[in-house]
Amino acid sequence: MTELGLIEGYYGRPWTWDERDSQAAFLKRHGYGFYLYAPKADAYLRKRWREPWPQETQAALQRFAARCRDLGVRFGVGLSPFEVYLDFNDAAKESLARRLADFDALGVEDLGVFFDDMRGDVPELAATQIQILHWIAERSTASRIIFCPTYYSDDVQLDRGFGMRPPGYLEALGAGLDPAIGVFWTGEEVCSREYSPGHLDRVAEQVRRKPILWDNYPVNDGPRMSPYLYIRAFTGRPAAIGPSLTAHAVNPALQPVLSRIPLASLAESYRLGDAYEYGAAFARVAAEVLGPELAVLVQRHLLTLQEVGLDRLEEAAKTRLRERYAAFDHPGAREILKWLDGGYTVTREMVEAEESG
Repeated sequence: MTELGLIEGYYGRPWTWDERDSQAAFLKRHGYGFYLYAPKADAYLRKRWREPWPQETQAALQRFAARCRDLGVRFGVGLSPFEVYLDFNDAAKESLARRLADFDALGVEDLGVFFDDMRGDVPELAATQIQILHWIAERSTASRIIFCPTYYSDDVQLDRGFGMRPPGYLEALGAGLDPAIGVFWTGEEVCSREYSPGHLDRVAEQVRRKPILWDNYPVNDGPRMSPYLYIRAFTGRPAAIGPSLTAHAVNPALQPVLSRIPLASLAESYRLGDAYEYGAAFARVAAEVLGPELAVLVQRHLLTLQEVGLDRLEEAAKTRLRERYAAFDHPGAREILKWLDGGYTVTREMVEAEESG
């Protein structure tokens, strides 16, 4: 089966360490093989990347890395060295070497190097990024390095946000980048509705390797998406795309327990192939994750939670939902209650604060 993994690549309140421990165990039971820690709220992986983690965070990461090893799940970290490619000088190299030593001390197996959410309309972008990645690869003990390009999708949103992509950017990366380095790709859109073998094969030809899919479902981390709970089982990811991929990584929702419903359904989709039915998959997995009674209630409210959304719910409807879910002593129900109370809302100001570090 296609290698599956989880990447914490969301904005907003990061999960607790207990939630991560529990999630890693759930992922292992459902056939996932790697876990990449890279929440946007961790400024020490983004704008403050030159600084070491606080001692408390370093210790928590050491414990979690050990937990993943015990489970047989590959542990990784995603570093976003902000715009280091604008001036990869001796000081930048010294800072980067110190951070690589931090990751080596954790026993990082998968090292993500992310150049997304940064300006890309600069001279020699691909060549400079290749130089940095090869420099990192020579010094890191990670057994796999995965690169997220500045332009990681065909989506024109990236050109509007970060400048027009250089002509032939993907082809230049493919020609110059060590074939052992993986390349993340989100698809035809940043949040792609579906994937096809034809699209993925075209990207593989450009970058001269099968991409590692960064799947932005069920993530719900922005001002536009946080009013919704994306808990439907996966669609638009047929098992037929598996041969076109190196691996498939899922960026989860802010709600760790509710995320498990789509997460487990993706594994089922790959396992069953053409026999997969997303409605039946939801019913089975929701019952496993939430228990039969709560699963039935969530299925009854699926349209409200995933498509109507928080902003369009009248207060009377919110009150009725609170009463129904307050009757359940279950973490999934508590996540719905917190969502109803605005506890997972992500504003533009929050995103900008995390981007600025």
